[in-house]
Parts: sequence; structure tokens; C-alpha cells
Amino acid sequence: VAGWRFLQPKVPPEDNSIFVMFHGTTKEAAEEIKMKGFKTSGEDINTLGAGVYVTRDIVKACKYPLDVRPSQRRVLKLRVHVGRVLKIDKHDHDMQKTWHTKHGYDTAWVPPDVDMAESNDLESCVYDPKKISVMEVMKSGLSAEDSKTYVMYHGTLKKNALQIQRNGFIPSTKGMLGAGVYLSRDIQKVIKYPLETLDSEKMVLKVKVNVGKVKVIDKQRHYMQYNWHTKYGFDTAWVPPDVGMVESKQEEDCVYDPKRIKVLTINIINQHQIDVHHACISINGIQPPPIIHLINRFLKKVSKIVVFSTFQ
Repeated sequence: VAGWRFLQPKVPPEDNSIFVMFHGTTKEAAEEIKMKGFKTSGEDINTLGAGVYVTRDIVKACKYPLDVRPSQRRVLKLRVHVGRVLKIDKHDHDMQKTWHTKHGYDTAWVPPDVDMAESNDLESCVYDPKKISVMEVMKSGLSAEDSKTYVMYHGTLKKNALQIQRNGFIPSTKGMLGAGVYLSRDIQKVIKYPLETLDSEKMVLKVKVNVGKVKVIDKQRHYMQYNWHTKYGFDTAWVPPDVGMVESKQEEDCVYDPKRIKVLTINIINQHQIDVHHACISINGIQPPPIIHLINRFLKKVSKIVVFSTFQ
């Protein structure tokens, strides 16, 4: 069986594996890359020398290019064969720019929080662009626009997931943003929920949301923090990342009317290898059946490859 994996940022990539990664670029460049492939960056102008710069952190990718308006940014979702990987975890590393040309590594990996990247987020550099294929071109998704439809995620218990798929969400009566259904476009946030629950008991719902009229809530004690719908008529409240509202610094959404939400897939987190990032996969195009014990048997057979699996 062949496949690829989604790793959380701090998990080191294994040699000769295939991973999903992301690259932020402009709308125009995205289409050209999709048609013709990547061109390598110059050796002298980048932290890791020549290569294609990618990341497993989609939130970081959404911020690039820095000097381009968010509406003109695109994120490429990539399938990357990393080959031999070298960790570069400090400035002036003796292989910082010669990891390929002198030492034969295929990918250089900078872990998060080692002060190598300006954002302090993880980064990878792949020397040969032929090791990268474009899976999808996505909008950056770091802003929430009125009347748009977005893919979001919701973490819940196994016993609740099928009930929600059949009957829809029941809104919370209280929370950081008041009443509503709490979701996020950041799957790394969602896989942590419910808190204090075994991963084997968790599921993630991938949903499609018509956000309607959106209100940005970007600080605690915002005057619309709890009454954005009941008093002001907004359909969705959105907390951007890094505004001090959420302890994890990740974005969060609250949708007042559950009829605006449609469940696309129910996703289980593989208890054998919790390496989840951004999406779900199937094996040979076949989705596993909606029976829990069969899914668990399926995962045990392919747990080295499948990390986040889906059934309709």
C-alpha cells in the first residue's frame, strides 16, 4: 500500500517518506507552478540555500508572500517525497547551505522554535523540485469574508459523531463567543478536542459552512463578544489567530445557526500514530465503511501509512 502522511510541526520527518506540505505564493504564481512545477530559489538569498521552501504548517504558509494582500495569496497543498532529511536547528550549522551539494541530503528541515525562521515556525527546503507535486491550489483562508462557504472542522467524541451527521449539530448554549456551534479552519486545533479524552475516542468532523454575515471578535470583552447574533444580527463570529483570545493562539469560529453547517466526512484519528495535519485520505480511492470496528481493523493493517482516515 502506498500513501502519504500529515505530521504535526514538531514531529521530525522520516527519511524516504511522503508528506503533505504547503507553500504560500501569489495567485498568478500558483497557476504557473501547477502547470510547470517549481523553480528553485537562489543559494545566496535564503536561510538554507538553494531549493524549494515548503512547510507542514498551513498557518505559516497562509501568511506568504508577506508583501501581498491576503486576497491575492494562494496556498499550494503539496505531496513531497523528502528523501534523505537533515535537521538544521541552529544558525551557522556546518551544513546549513551545503546539505545537498556537499553532503547529499535531499531535504533540510528546520524545527519550530529554534530561532532559524523569522516567524519561529518550522520550515523545510527540498533541493529537487521533481520531488514535489501539487495536489491542490487553495485560498489562504486567514480572513473570513461575508457570504462565503468554507471547509471547517469540529472535534467530538466517537459516540457523538454519527449522531451529528444524521441529525445535525446542537448549538452550545455558552462559550467564549456565546451560543452557537464552535468550529475551526485549523485542524491542528480541532484534533485536541474534546480535551482530556483519549485519542482513540475522538473524531473530527469535516464540514462545509456558509458563514453568512461575519463579525470579527479580536479581543476579550469585545462589546459584541456574546451578542453578535442576538442583538446585531451576525451569523458567524470569527476569532483570528494570535489575538490573545484563544490560549493556543489558533483561530476559532462560532456559527449561530446549525443549518448553515453540512457534514462532509467523519474522520478518525489513528490511535497508533497521531501525526495529523490538514486533510484525509483514502486507500486506492476506496473510503473505509462507516463501522467502527472495521475501521480499527483497517487502521491496524496500514497504520504505518494512514494517519487520518475518512468514511462518508
